[in-house]
Amino acid sequence: MEVMKVFNDPIHGHIEMHPLLVQIIDTPQFQRLRYIKQLGGTYFVFPGASHNRFEHSLGVGYLAGYLVRTLKERQPELDITQRDILCVEIAGLCHDLGHGPFSHMFDGRFIPLARPDLKWKHETASVQMFEHLITSNKLEEVMKSYGLVLEEDMLFIKEQIGGPIDETSCVTSVSQCTAPVIMWPYRGRPKEKSFLYEIVANKKNGIDVDKWDYFARDCHHLGIPNNFDYKRLLIFTRVCEVKNQKHICTRDKEVGNLYEMFHTRYCLHRRAYQHKTGNIIEIMITEAFQKADKFFEVRGSGGKVYHISTAMEDMEAYTKLTDCIYQEILHSSHPELEEAREILRKVERRELYRFLGETRPESKKEILKSNSLAESIANSKPEKDPPDVELKAENFIVDVINMDYGMKEQNPIDKVHFYCKADPSKAVNISKEQVSKFLPIIFMEQVVRVYYKSQDPDVISAAKQYFIQWCMENDFTKPQDSDVVAPHLTPMKKTWNNMTDDEHTRASEPSCRQRLPFDE
Repeated sequence: MEVMKVFNDPIHGHIEMHPLLVQIIDTPQFQRLRYIKQLGGTYFVFPGASHNRFEHSLGVGYLAGYLVRTLKERQPELDITQRDILCVEIAGLCHDLGHGPFSHMFDGRFIPLARPDLKWKHETASVQMFEHLITSNKLEEVMKSYGLVLEEDMLFIKEQIGGPIDETSCVTSVSQCTAPVIMWPYRGRPKEKSFLYEIVANKKNGIDVDKWDYFARDCHHLGIPNNFDYKRLLIFTRVCEVKNQKHICTRDKEVGNLYEMFHTRYCLHRRAYQHKTGNIIEIMITEAFQKADKFFEVRGSGGKVYHISTAMEDMEAYTKLTDCIYQEILHSSHPELEEAREILRKVERRELYRFLGETRPESKKEILKSNSLAESIANSKPEKDPPDVELKAENFIVDVINMDYGMKEQNPIDKVHFYCKADPSKAVNISKEQVSKFLPIIFMEQVVRVYYKSQDPDVISAAKQYFIQWCMENDFTKPQDSDVVAPHLTPMKKTWNNMTDDEHTRASEPSCRQRLPFDE
């Protein structure tokens, strides 16, 4: 009989993996994840962030199994079977198989530019790569030998990774006069086991083992403290029934820990994932990939040739597409790759496009990424003492970043169910007002960052003035260094300089931290 295999993981310690999971790991499709950086271009800024999708996937597979076993022990009435456990573990292990080179850079930056009409997510490729992994390595019989029912369980695993396979079938109507009735959208497991779909990729509120692993792992490698304790949350997790559907719930006193979890997510985005230098490096790598795309060949099934932007159409070709293409372009001698090569050389020499500054629109405004943003900045000639430098719209790069708690402007905790000590079987919601007045009011913000393609100090100085003028014209927030960069422009914007009477009063009032002068 085969025994469990032990992996020594820097985050979770010694973790055991089922023999079937080990057979999945020992395939070319899974080993590919060793060559895809977890944080993409962030590694160029944080030297410790050298970890890959491979170890993250092991961690998620382990945590998925740990959570589902904990629920089975704690609540035997849930009827969690060994088949269920194995399927949840496999889904956790394989949830990121579809990531492309430099992870989120590929599906977040490169594909939208290379193929703007294509609505593609890495989860879609994860499902396709999982199917390819099983069939090309002939693991169907191995899965059966461990008690899996292929027709049901393959579907269940894929649904956990990518959501309902056929979402149109989940809405039906009783009659023309009544409102649509939402049917159970999944086919891998019945409604009675709805909670199993909330472990790997929780579509309800975003609290899942994927986040638990990457928070701990990314913080460890970035050198950023992690204030969220998933081990404590595991102790207080149980399943409750809400409106005839079973959901994973947590103890009411853990609501603060959950707010800490989403705050950790925001801090990681602000400090690391959306770092201004990491972002411009990813933009430059994306630009290089775009220029190399039609010349870079990847062979797929039947010898068919694909390119960087089309390789995901064939899983055999996509298996060969990893971060390694960066080095292949950089060290190639093909003349048609010269433009792409030169951009990557600039990255290597740290000759990056220069950062002009960042601003934020008013909370009610939403900025959409478009080429017109660069044009509008190029047309924003400073009204006072304009610099005698010609600036081109195509040299301005505008990066619009959305930062939130995972559900855009919504508070994800509003979607979480809690249970109380008095009756652990009954689920309740807890509003923000019931927790603390120190919690955020707004759960999403946009940051607009602008760069310019030049190393010339005079050109960059002029470009910064154009950027500040653009912020003034559009009622954006005042860039932090604007009083230093353009002291002749900022006084022209009254709202940037004038404090209201109330603000003056509050500023002059003694705060609780000030020592009050008492007469002896």
